[in-house]
Amino acid sequence: MTTTAPRLGSALARLLILAAALLGTLLAGAAPASAHAALTGSDPRDGAVVATAPKEVNLTFSEQVAMSADSIRVLDPAGRRADTGEIRDLCSGSVVRYGVGLRAGLPDGTYTVAWQTVSADSHPIAGAFTFSIGAPSSTSVSLPDRTAGGGIVGALYGIARYLSYAGFAVLVGGGAFVLACWPRGASVRPVQQTVVRGWLTLTGATLVMLLLRNPYTGSGELADAFDLAGLKAVLETKTGAALTSRLLLLGAAALFVAVLFGAYARRTDPKEKKDLAFGLGVGGTVVAAGIAGTWALAEHASTGLQPGIAMPVDILHLLAVAAWLGGLTVLLVALYRAPSVERAAVERFSRVAFGSVAVLAATGLYQSWRQVGSWSALTGTRYGQLLLVKIGLMCVLLGIAWVSRRWIQRLADLTPRETAGEDEETEGISGAEGVEGAEEVEEAPEASETQDDSPAEEAQETDEAQETDEAARAADPERAAQLARQRAAVATARRKRERDADPERSGLRRSVLTEAAVAVVLLAVTTVLTSTEPGRTEEETARSGAAAGPAAVPDRPVDIRLPFDTGGVDGKGVVRLSLDPGRTGANALHLYVERPNGKPLDVPEIKVALTLEAKDVGPLPVAPDRIQTGHWSASGVQIPMPGEWRIQVTVRTSEIDQTTIDKNVQIG
Repeated sequence: MTTTAPRLGSALARLLILAAALLGTLLAGAAPASAHAALTGSDPRDGAVVATAPKEVNLTFSEQVAMSADSIRVLDPAGRRADTGEIRDLCSGSVVRYGVGLRAGLPDGTYTVAWQTVSADSHPIAGAFTFSIGAPSSTSVSLPDRTAGGGIVGALYGIARYLSYAGFAVLVGGGAFVLACWPRGASVRPVQQTVVRGWLTLTGATLVMLLLRNPYTGSGELADAFDLAGLKAVLETKTGAALTSRLLLLGAAALFVAVLFGAYARRTDPKEKKDLAFGLGVGGTVVAAGIAGTWALAEHASTGLQPGIAMPVDILHLLAVAAWLGGLTVLLVALYRAPSVERAAVERFSRVAFGSVAVLAATGLYQSWRQVGSWSALTGTRYGQLLLVKIGLMCVLLGIAWVSRRWIQRLADLTPRETAGEDEETEGISGAEGVEGAEEVEEAPEASETQDDSPAEEAQETDEAQETDEAARAADPERAAQLARQRAAVATARRKRERDADPERSGLRRSVLTEAAVAVVLLAVTTVLTSTEPGRTEEETARSGAAAGPAAVPDRPVDIRLPFDTGGVDGKGVVRLSLDPGRTGANALHLYVERPNGKPLDVPEIKVALTLEAKDVGPLPVAPDRIQTGHWSASGVQIPMPGEWRIQVTVRTSEIDQTTIDKNVQIG
């Protein structure tokens, strides 16, 4: 046997150095993009106080989302619905915006906007914020504590996602290992069981995800998993179509498994077996790529930056993961439960694993750039931190693989006598009967008693067994066949004990087992990554300031409240500022200065300045005129360009007492 992992020579070292350099270049020069939708704006904004009730509430997202009738709910201070329930599509070009109309005649007070939807990459998102009409008030609205996709349904859905990835890896990687590396493994029962269990796991996990999809993206109640109306709605979504397609492809995969462990395993003619292997290889690759495509078409790769490139890259990434980790799993099973694994088979897997690592490095590099995009996102977001953990686990996995290679190098080549013994054993018993017999006899007293026999004693026992066999064959052919199987099983058990006693082989099995354990953790981190908001989107949302300060959108006035305290007598109060229509061009500015009890406050002077820091514009001074007690205004206030403007208001309440207050608002 030889290595169970890629050769870690100078070529691979150069490849890793080149990948690190490319990663630095890409992360340093990445352009912004989104995946995993996030709320980037709203009208009214969180915490805004508007003078009059708006006609509707609008939400803006970073990417396309799937809206339902209850995706946006507006609740009055008493917890009653204040919206009409009619979702309006206000999308225009690259702007993704949806709104819901409000009922007429809404009273003053604080209103709660609760929203829940599904982003284009299949993940549920939700949130809530408040705004006030006239003045803030107390509210009796209590929002659920659970996050979108959380609770027991979210936990079960996450487990099903993990099992689906694991089942896919074992099914695809196991089948590839048998076809490309170890054809004799097609007749080995433990290998058959492992691959079939991979198929069953993937199929069961897909069915569970299909049933849980409705409560996962909606109510969060486990009982809704059996809601037929909800299931019908799920089937009409992109994710539902992907899960259904996966089930259909798994039907083709079942046919592949049946032929691989049936007709292919029984073929004895080399040419026929080679032709069948070619057909299975082509068909299996198509089916495996199709199953991998069901993830790519419904998750992160299908939206955001360069989806036309990202989806094929994602498919290659999944296939490479399956070929490496799935093949490693089947190799581990073979090392522990199969009678023997040829050295040539492990050598072939070494080449497959090396190719898989190369593909993983290239596709993982691209995916990291696409989902993270900057060094700050790599270290400062949850997605980036999980990605660093994944990279660390990959390094650990490669290190253990190197240890496995060292153990392999210490193994002696199989002698012709051992090889001949394997051939005789293979001819004497079928793969299924031989393995099962070995397991039974290994536990039987007869097997344990022979482990210390000398060669002479073994030869004598063999002669006696032959004589007994000849006598039994003459008396009872069925009994003779049973004795022959038992004798072959005893020989297999003896060889297994000798193999287990070899320290090099034991060291190899321990290192491969450790590889598999790290791979399990690595797969768990990958599963969490697929349901985590990418670093690009998290940073983009933070930059947009979606939750900070009230703002307006075109054709809606800016209405803000600015409490102040100059420190002198009668120096406390509130400035209510209104900028109408709140867009680029000419605007009318009104300021109302009020005491804490809401009555007008006469001040000797008030000044306003506007600054667009992102463009280094301003401060633009505005000198409003006093209209009456507590009311100041200015007409023709020019806003030269849209953006996040900082509005500074300076209030003077006496000859020596004044203060400056400010707030950022989005205009245009």
